[in-house]
Amino acid sequence: MALLTLFLMALGSATRVMNAGLSCPDWPLCYGELIPKEQMNLQVFLEWFHRLIASSLGLLMMVLVGATWRWKSQLPKWVPIVTTLCLGLIIFQGVLGGLTVTQLLRFDIVTAHLATGLLFFSSMLVLGSSLMPYQGTGVVARLPWLSTLAGVLIYFQSILGGLVASRWAAHQCLAGAQLCRIMYNHFVGVVPPTLAVLALVFLAWRTPALHPRLRGLGKLALGLLSLQILVGISTLRLHLQVVGLTVAHQAIGASLLGTLVIFSVIAIRDRHQAEYVQPLQTVPLAMTGSLEPS
Repeated sequence: MALLTLFLMALGSATRVMNAGLSCPDWPLCYGELIPKEQMNLQVFLEWFHRLIASSLGLLMMVLVGATWRWKSQLPKWVPIVTTLCLGLIIFQGVLGGLTVTQLLRFDIVTAHLATGLLFFSSMLVLGSSLMPYQGTGVVARLPWLSTLAGVLIYFQSILGGLVASRWAAHQCLAGAQLCRIMYNHFVGVVPPTLAVLALVFLAWRTPALHPRLRGLGKLALGLLSLQILVGISTLRLHLQVVGLTVAHQAIGASLLGTLVIFSVIAIRDRHQAEYVQPLQTVPLAMTGSLEPS
């Protein structure tokens, strides 16, 4: 579901770049039909397919909620509650999706739509990485705090990027020096999350005996950050004329956020395991009984 959400956000970016956001003038149907065969073209298909994937994701979420409550006795107590909250989040996302059409792509609703999508994407990753098997090494030190900070900064930078996109600020600034402040704020906003990610990668590299999974996630974050900056510069130099680059910029940013979310969850689990195991290892022998044979 997290991967499907990532694909859905990239598809939404393609729909916006191709000016297909209002290709279906009504909602939730498209031209009053489930499948608008007569009006179907590339733009209509993008909008219709985006709605199809979003609806499928909602159905999967309902199945997941039902499954977690059905087998709640075999799961941590928080799992059914969290999945139910995620179902509420995706319902709210669907309402925002409808408002983007009925309110004619109002920029604040479009930005909120992206912010909620990123939040749902992160929630699915938190849920998945919290339940996957993992045995920590107990050497994460301050990595959980740093990765969480980097993830929060990337999240808000992504929202700011969504605001730039929804207001077409980059196009207007390049064409007539309008809305340049929004675009420049986005440029300046790149600095804090970049420094946070670089600090995280450096600290992870300097941490001895760090779990290979965390070390690999750190390398992935560095690669995605480098690629994101490169794609961003290329997109601007080409005046946002290459659709693939613009969509890739959105997808890579979301992937970087997801990588940091997974890193944070695993690092927190690593620390908690270390805090639990250490007291057990220091229990006095008087409390555990003699180890000598009778």
